[in-house]
Amino acid sequence: MEEIKFALDTFYAIMAGALVMWMAAGFTMLEAGLVQKKDVSEIVTKNLGLYSIACIMYLACGFVLMYPGGAMIEGVLPSIGSSWGLSTAMPLEEIGMEYGMDYSQQADFFFQVVFVATAMSIVSGAVAGRMKLLPFFLFAIILTGFIYPIQGYWNWGGGFLSSGGYSDYAGSGTVHLCGAAAALAVVTVLGPRKGKYGFDGTSNAMPGSNIPIAALGAWILWLGWFGFNGGSELIVSDEASAIAVSQVFMNTNMAAAGGVVATLMLSLGFTGKMDVTMAINGAIAGLVAITAGPSAPTGGAAVLIGAVGGVIVYFSILYLDKSLKIDDPVGAISAHGVVGIWGIMAVPLTSDASLLWQFYGVLAIGGFTYVASLVTIYAINSLMSIRATDEEQDVGLDVSEVGVEAYPEFK
Repeated sequence: MEEIKFALDTFYAIMAGALVMWMAAGFTMLEAGLVQKKDVSEIVTKNLGLYSIACIMYLACGFVLMYPGGAMIEGVLPSIGSSWGLSTAMPLEEIGMEYGMDYSQQADFFFQVVFVATAMSIVSGAVAGRMKLLPFFLFAIILTGFIYPIQGYWNWGGGFLSSGGYSDYAGSGTVHLCGAAAALAVVTVLGPRKGKYGFDGTSNAMPGSNIPIAALGAWILWLGWFGFNGGSELIVSDEASAIAVSQVFMNTNMAAAGGVVATLMLSLGFTGKMDVTMAINGAIAGLVAITAGPSAPTGGAAVLIGAVGGVIVYFSILYLDKSLKIDDPVGAISAHGVVGIWGIMAVPLTSDASLLWQFYGVLAIGGFTYVASLVTIYAINSLMSIRATDEEQDVGLDVSEVGVEAYPEFK
């Protein structure tokens, strides 16, 4: 019986990880649809590369940083010490901290690594249209191998946030706020796309190349999120866990729906038209909002949490673009960062989580990731220019960076 339970929970972890891995395709399609046609091949290349880099770096060092055998500095920094599995040629099942598991550690590694790639995918969308490939990949090495695992340890690896009372079920903070804070740091140095803002500060529309592809990306993300949130329950082999997983699936779905309806109604009210790009971001906002606590709310509460996320993302996208002049082609900083904060702070509304510790989590994760990412991207930019020249942006990064155009028949 125990072997059957182990096999079932291992299979569930693997399948949940596969759904989260499929989110990489969702991010790729979403970004490809929302960038200009001259930058589509380059954004696809970014996503293929960042996923692969994330997998390698998390195996090389990220996993043991996030789940070490011991800890130092009172749970702030992980101690890799004897847990550094690759340096002693130890098999994968001996890498990381020793803990009792209901499924294989290889499955655990796979489930964890696809979350790392998700965080880096958020950066990809925010810097689209003007960041060169090589510095982007160098940044991906640092974020996925070091920055993400350190702050991830604070929450999921036994660090000070989890021990203090911070609650983040599937990563509104650990994954989404982390990715958005990193994106904001890079954009701070990178600047906007050429032509995005006029001399008088007006924001110029730069429409995406393919709305159906962007919508397909949103649907893929919606589907993949069931693995993201549902898989975080970790086991399904007993009655209580199976019911909990079902609740998480239901709440994840309802929150996304709430986000879509909220953004559709807002865009209709303010513009007289239902903006499909806002609806896409509304779905993502609802999903991000419920991720920190998808198991506790009722279905109705999940709709409200997602709807508030939709309201937040709508106004955040407009504010960052028109007031702060932050060029984010896909709305990633708003959908994953600003709404991620809401998701974290909403957890105490339906649970006994500490509001103060949720706030500490926002400050720790967002602050650390932003500062560490800012230092990293400044260092990279001092070695090589991270920004494509005006001329390269004019012809498109497909031509200047990849050499393969996504839509060669359209000039």
